[in-house]
Formats: sequence, C-alpha cells, structure tokens
Amino acid sequence: MEMKNPAVYVLTNQRNGTLYIGVTSDLIQRIYQHKSNAVEGFSKKYQTHMLVYFEQHLTMESALLREKQMKEWKRAWKINLIEKLNPFWKDLYQDII
Repeated sequence: MEMKNPAVYVLTNQRNGTLYIGVTSDLIQRIYQHKSNAVEGFSKKYQTHMLVYFEQHLTMESALLREKQMKEWKRAWKINLIEKLNPFWKDLYQDII
C-alpha cells in the first residue's frame, strides 16, 4: 500500500511575486513536477517554481480544506504566513528532498 503524506504548499516565481497554492499527497514528486514544467497550467505559465511554504496534514481531507481556506485569503495574509516561517523566501525544495 502506498504511503500518503498530504501537504498544502505555496510556490512563487520570486520574493513577493506570483503565488500558487496547491495540495498533494507526495510533496517531493509534486514540486519536482512544477520545477520541471511537467504539467500545463498556472504554475508553468507564471514559472512559480520556488517552494516557499508547506504544511503537512494527517488526512487529505484536512489538506484540501486548508488549501481552499488559504486560496480565499487576502494576499497580505498569505505573505505574512510565508514570512513567519521563511522570512527570506528561501526555496525549501532542497530541504525536503
């Protein structure tokens, strides 16, 4: 049986740039897909390849609820969330692989 590790994540193209919020059951694989432009869509179009925030969840349901919640937030709230844990907007991908 495959192990699922639900997570919500935020990507950007640069500090204070375009933000992309997503949810996945395999964070490492999903971020790799974004970085390699493997999937057509928003992230490829706006080159949001820097992982600047993520949070893991116990269930996919809770991760999906959190993603929906975060997508409704004002931009300032999203930036505040990122800067609380990642004040320099470091790409966290190397930290998770």
